[in-house]
Amino acid sequence: MLVLLLGIIFLHVAALVLLFVSTIVSVWTTGQFGTSDLWQNCSTTNGQYCNPASAGEWIQSVQALMILSIIFSCLALFLFFCQLFTLQKGGRFFLTGAFQILASLFVMSGAIIYTVMSPEWVPSTDSFGYSYILAWVAFPLALISGIIYVVLRKRE
Repeated sequence: MLVLLLGIIFLHVAALVLLFVSTIVSVWTTGQFGTSDLWQNCSTTNGQYCNPASAGEWIQSVQALMILSIIFSCLALFLFFCQLFTLQKGGRFFLTGAFQILASLFVMSGAIIYTVMSPEWVPSTDSFGYSYILAWVAFPLALISGIIYVVLRKRE
């Protein structure tokens, strides 16, 4: 049982780290002349300079969804530890699972919006960077951990 709990915690922390990295690091798109992310566009044409990301409401919604996914994932981890010590024998971790599933849906929604709207903001020669890919990898990890929390029963 201890190995199972450690595996679930490791899966949750891995998803949380991927969410942090994908939200913070400035490589959602990358090209020959610079990178861009949720917060700024950086160019290397005439030296290194960065401009704030102000492409409209869609980038703000992606920012908000990624931050919400981090918040809900952190809350789910906190709730898991609280429920681990307060839940009765045989109880399920429904609240923890619900928060983690919501976090996965938020990151999926943010990545979808970025996928659909980024061609208007990013040059067509640029490609998606590793932060964007990490966001998509964090989605199934968070979803799987949320489903595991819902199915998991507390035993002594």
